[in-house]
Amino acid sequence: MLTIIKLVVSAGLIYLVNEIVVTRSKPFLGSMIASLPLVSLITFIWIWNGLRENPEAQTEKLAAHSAGVFWFVLPSLPMFLIFPALLKKGLTFWPSLIICCVITMGLYAGMALLLKRFGIDL
Repeated sequence: MLTIIKLVVSAGLIYLVNEIVVTRSKPFLGSMIASLPLVSLITFIWIWNGLRENPEAQTEKLAAHSAGVFWFVLPSLPMFLIFPALLKKGLTFWPSLIICCVITMGLYAGMALLLKRFGIDL
């Protein structure tokens, strides 16, 4: 039952943002909701709930997850500037999305190497 609740809440957020942007024509509001760290907060709750029998592991995994999200949000940010720039230059949706994904994967790999070089192990 908990798995179904997790799926419904998580999918519900995506659906909500889509409805606000597409049906209600409020991209600003949809963008604001999507930019909130709701997925991370919900994931914190699922991790905390899943490990409530083991408080030590709970703390360790929550802290590691939070730090990882912080470091990997940074290389994902350029995608939100590159994607609209590619669309405005006349590239269609799928090629723009694929280019952004490839660039972001490269930036993730670069971030992982940089973190490793500075002794940050995620």
